[in-house]
Amino acid sequence: MAKKLFPEAMARLYARMFVCKVCKSKIRADPAKVRLGKVKCRKCKSKALRLKRKPAV
Repeated sequence: MAKKLFPEAMARLYARMFVCKVCKSKIRADPAKVRLGKVKCRKCKSKALRLKRKPAV
């Protein structure tokens, strides 16, 4: 069973955090810019990003 995290910890770990679908690297970016395709992965230059998944509580 997952332990409930403090709101500060949730914001630090998951707020504005995206994961590259190609190389799985993590990127913190503005969601509006990601939707418009203005943010690229630093490692592989891909624009395919998804939100970091939160653990099931």
